[in-house]
Amino acid sequence: MDEHIPSRPFCVIKQLCFPDADNSSFGKAAELFRQEAVRLDELKHPQIPQLLAHFEQENQLYLVQELITGQTLAQELQQQGVFSEAHIWQLLQDLLPVLQFIHSRQVIHRDIKPANIMRKRTPENLGSIDIAVPQQISETAIFNKGSTMTVGNMESLFRKPKRGKAVTNSQIQPANTIELSTPGNLVLIDFGVAKQITATALVNTGTTVGSAEYMAPEQMRGKALPASDLYSLGVSCIYLLTGISPFDLFDVTSDRWIWRDYLLPGNTVTENLSAILDKLLQNALPQRYQSATEVIAAINTKAPIKRSLVNTLYSAAGVDYKRLRNLLATRQWQQADQETWIVMCQALSKPAGSYLFNSDLENLPAEDLQIIDQLWKKYSQGHFGFTVQTQIYLTCGSDYGQFCATVGWSLTKSNSPTHNFLFIWSVPKGNLPTHSWAGGTQLWRHMNALTTKLLSNS
Repeated sequence: MDEHIPSRPFCVIKQLCFPDADNSSFGKAAELFRQEAVRLDELKHPQIPQLLAHFEQENQLYLVQELITGQTLAQELQQQGVFSEAHIWQLLQDLLPVLQFIHSRQVIHRDIKPANIMRKRTPENLGSIDIAVPQQISETAIFNKGSTMTVGNMESLFRKPKRGKAVTNSQIQPANTIELSTPGNLVLIDFGVAKQITATALVNTGTTVGSAEYMAPEQMRGKALPASDLYSLGVSCIYLLTGISPFDLFDVTSDRWIWRDYLLPGNTVTENLSAILDKLLQNALPQRYQSATEVIAAINTKAPIKRSLVNTLYSAAGVDYKRLRNLLATRQWQQADQETWIVMCQALSKPAGSYLFNSDLENLPAEDLQIIDQLWKKYSQGHFGFTVQTQIYLTCGSDYGQFCATVGWSLTKSNSPTHNFLFIWSVPKGNLPTHSWAGGTQLWRHMNALTTKLLSNS
């Protein structure tokens, strides 16, 4: 608990040890430590633990950071089984904006792996994930002694992860057992920048920082770049998809990744996601994505759906889309928006006008969603449509407030869902169709679920 802050928040203490450092080495380390602490303090982002304090005591250096309660993705994998494609899309959607943020500030994480990605405990995911605060926290106390901070019962708060191994069959669960969460629930912890500040790093140039299984080739040689973090993110994704150690997912004889060979039956991955993962995993830097911004752009500009459904006005669910087509063709935007709600309900076998929730979006047949989206895009020349909205949403870093400002939506839902809409051609791109069908008040959750649905079925 940090008693220097009025709210007295619980915190995590990280100790940087110097077992054999002489005074000269410690002096250099302390100077570098202070510089890096300032940089960490500048990384104020809701998906990065806040630096609360840093101090020196008895030739030891300490960082005090915000405590994030929750489970790491490594823990989720062990407890709930391999991730589905939908969960990987959400992982990318959630973390790429964070990497974009830190890289723009000349900071490289250096140790991205499932054990360093935590799903933050929130009221929405309390029922789906068992969460335990590490026992070491209770054994660590910070207290005031005059004006000097001291540490009692200091123990390592971070266990060194074991070499990755396959998840056993008894641990494998259907891929949809991990509940999709609200965007922004994934937190990037344990920045490798702190690990640089060691006596070894002071005397050896190009000191390697990170976890070997997830480390990019150039980082192995002591040169970490923004693209190195992207490589580690790609390795994390294929580990979560397969449950197999990354060491075993790479064939050294053919010098290539063979992660597809280890996918469980039924846990399929589309070509769209495969292409993105393959480029993240390129050994050669010029063939890899160079920035998080580039990956986000690639996700936004994925190849179009191969089979056009616009002319197939009847779906497998038996929904007739001719009226929606005719309304859109004559640019009767408001009536088309109302018809969109009607046909979505029909595809779900629900009464017209029923409010739809995340579970409904998950059950909405992909073919019907594609038909609705393609009709809107075709007759608006790409100005309106669900995929137009999701592309804008991803470009906004999955920030619902920024998305609403971009497309001209109100953040809150009024008694009349379409009250603030003009239904004219000159409204911002992505303004239509409205989400008048969305039930509840947490509208950002519907946008996240819709984005995940479209990405996983494209």
